[in-house]
Amino acid sequence: MVSLTLSISEELKLKMASHPEIKWSEVVRSILEQQVKEMDEAERLSAGSKLTEKDVEELASKIDDGIAARWKRAARG
Repeated sequence: MVSLTLSISEELKLKMASHPEIKWSEVVRSILEQQVKEMDEAERLSAGSKLTEKDVEELASKIDDGIAARWKRAARG
């Protein structure tokens, strides 16, 4: 197994130190494994996609606009 070094804030270090019962390397390893699985799944799902980067940006913009409009309507009551 290889080692990974990362930087964390002093505040986070102190909070982690207050929980010595937790094996932080296992927590981080689990989070990294989950993130890689999610990325692999996203790549698998998009492998056959014919959308271009521009298409994705336009779609994301339309979704953002739709969400903003929905919140504005909800705020008006």
